Amino acid sequence: MSNVNSNRVMDVNKTDDKTDDKRYLKAKGRVRKLKGFYIHLCGYIIGVSLLVFNLIIIEEGEYKIPITWLIWTLIIAWGIILTIHAWVTFKGQFLFTKRWEERKIQKYLDEKEDGNQMWE
Repeated sequence: MSNVNSNRVMDVNKTDDKTDDKRYLKAKGRVRKLKGFYIHLCGYIIGVSLLVFNLIIIEEGEYKIPITWLIWTLIIAWGIILTIHAWVTFKGQFLFTKRWEERKIQKYLDEKEDGNQMWE
């Protein structure tokens, strides 16, 4: 009879291991997405800075207007792509989600109990 119970325990442990592995792989994938987004954001900031610098130093001439349009088109298109990337990465949940509100409320309640509020 104990052999049957030990087999059940082993089956439960295998299930828990599989669940933990799935959770780990999911968390690892989310971290990779987040890292990719932040790399993309840094590239966007550097790229837009260089494009704006190019707008500042461009001289008068027959190509000024087409170059200006090209630069603004690149900035806007890249911004749209970055926005889509952010939406996919954060799944539409940016800063102020319900979970965030609940965590902040709990944080302030905990601080009130500790009595370490500096502004009151």
